[in-house]
Amino acid sequence: MSRPVPPPLNALRAFEAFARHGGMTAAAAELCVTHGAVSRQVRALQETLGAPLVVGPRHRLTLTPAGAELASRLSLAFSTIDEAVSAARARERREIEISCLGTFGLKWLIPRLSGFLAAHPQVKVRFSESHAPVDFARDRFDGAIRIVNPGQTSSRQEVTPFLPQHQGPVAAPGLLPPGLTLEAFARLPRLHAATFAESWRVWSELTGVHLPPAEVDREFAHNHSMIEAAASGMGVAIAPWVFVEPDIAAGRLIAPYGFALRPSQFAFLRPTGRKDTAVDAFRDWLVAEGAVSPPPTPSTGPDAGTRRGPPPADRTSTAPG
Repeated sequence: MSRPVPPPLNALRAFEAFARHGGMTAAAAELCVTHGAVSRQVRALQETLGAPLVVGPRHRLTLTPAGAELASRLSLAFSTIDEAVSAARARERREIEISCLGTFGLKWLIPRLSGFLAAHPQVKVRFSESHAPVDFARDRFDGAIRIVNPGQTSSRQEVTPFLPQHQGPVAAPGLLPPGLTLEAFARLPRLHAATFAESWRVWSELTGVHLPPAEVDREFAHNHSMIEAAASGMGVAIAPWVFVEPDIAAGRLIAPYGFALRPSQFAFLRPTGRKDTAVDAFRDWLVAEGAVSPPPTPSTGPDAGTRRGPPPADRTSTAPG
């Protein structure tokens, strides 16, 4: 007597996700498929088994006793499979691909990465530079580092903030002599990065410092180009603290008015429900590194004692625009 053909694995996975979440929409989000695809898989599974697994109207389906028993056993089975796969990956050399903001990788991540690689020699990390929105179903990254706003969540992504974001004006020491007034500061060339063209406006809103239109604007494609231009004396840039911390420590840049805290944060994104011990380790390492990353000082430069923090919030420069 021939053995019955087992149901397709995709149908079993779709049914288990539906049963665990209690709905098609949440199951579809976890599996990165459409609501209709989950519904078809559940219907096909019932037809293959010849037994009803769900009952009720389409928008309020509930499990039958047979469906509840099958879901319980499937959850245990899939959990066992996931644990076995994770254990196998942990024993073998594993490569993970992370999509990362280019300047963040260059200035903050790569200088610290040797610590992660020393602690996890079996994991190879490959970076892809991008600041575009992440679609894990399309891009197939294992994780991504992006800037996220408060409350920014997605049913398809697990979001782990790990580093606050501060930003402020920076320039070469020779461009900002001691005693520089706000009016004189307002006349200096302003540098911009095309990836965050609104940086000066955002800084103004954070600090309450309103400057007239710039006499000279200079734009660069990326933050790292803009920062190098600032270090060479081409003008003043608004830059995140984590991007310029090494240059300030080296004396290539100074921050005359310190750095303002933004509500957004650097965060690690990964697909919801995708288990991977190597990605877990990388996420946990980011959180630990973010916790010990030095915060910005109130102000830096040769006259730091007289310039503490941003200019007064009610100051408005009257320099000619």
